[in-house]
Amino acid sequence: MTTPSVTIGANDRSVRRVGVDVGGLVFAGALLFALLFSLAILAVLIWSQLAQALPVFAERGVDFLTSDLSSNPANAGVAQGLIGTALLVLIVALAAFPIGIMTAIYLEEYSGDNAFARFVDINIRNLAGVPSVVYGILGLTVFVALFASVGDGNGKTVISGGLTLAVLILPLVIITSAEAIRAVPDSLREAGFGLGASRWQVVRGLILPAAAPGILTGMVLSLSRAIGETAPLILVGAVLGSFSTGGSLEDLLTGPFTALPTIIFDWARKPQQEFQALTSAAIIVLLVVTVVTNAFAILLRNRYDRSW
Repeated sequence: MTTPSVTIGANDRSVRRVGVDVGGLVFAGALLFALLFSLAILAVLIWSQLAQALPVFAERGVDFLTSDLSSNPANAGVAQGLIGTALLVLIVALAAFPIGIMTAIYLEEYSGDNAFARFVDINIRNLAGVPSVVYGILGLTVFVALFASVGDGNGKTVISGGLTLAVLILPLVIITSAEAIRAVPDSLREAGFGLGASRWQVVRGLILPAAAPGILTGMVLSLSRAIGETAPLILVGAVLGSFSTGGSLEDLLTGPFTALPTIIFDWARKPQQEFQALTSAAIIVLLVVTVVTNAFAILLRNRYDRSW
């Protein structure tokens, strides 16, 4: 009886590493340094903008958020930019999310592993890496030209900007949604089919609820990118545009428009020192809008995660 115990003890010692894993410790330290370095840079950038923005908020207060654009820095505000950003986010969500999620469902649950599905998947992943300015050119040549031909000649509207951003983030929505659906265990599908459910019933009742947290995470990432994009909006005419806050909804959707990123871009080019402080204040507002939007999406994701 003693021989097996000696053998087991020898095997146990053989699988244990003797000494300190220097390489592992160095690698872990390098990862920690990279994390702290990134956080330090982020903190410096945010603090540098806050240092210039705080006097604006202290002097103007809520007036900075409710005032319209103006050539006078003492009266300029970001109200029109907030309205434009909100409309853009709404159009992006309505256009990109349903199409992206349905495409992901088709690729993962209906198409099967064939040449066509692989071809589409490869091209979607390639489109995710295309620079945003290319999508701006696409929006200029397709959406702006389309609405200019069917409307009163002005295709540079918030609808064109929203559809351009929707096309920009569509590959990201498809990829993240497909990964979330692919992560659902096959046993869940097999259980549904075993009970006699159709494929659509399995997808609707089992797959989508289980994949909802991952899909919502992809939405968070997509909206974060859409909110901060500037180049596509510049090409579809948002830099010098502004909203008429006293107009109707039709005027908002079909007239000139602007957004927070384009306001920041426009103010940053102005030589007056006052506009430089306003630029920092607008950056902080855009950062807060992004954080609030992400927080809402994360809370929604966590709710689905707990319910599942």
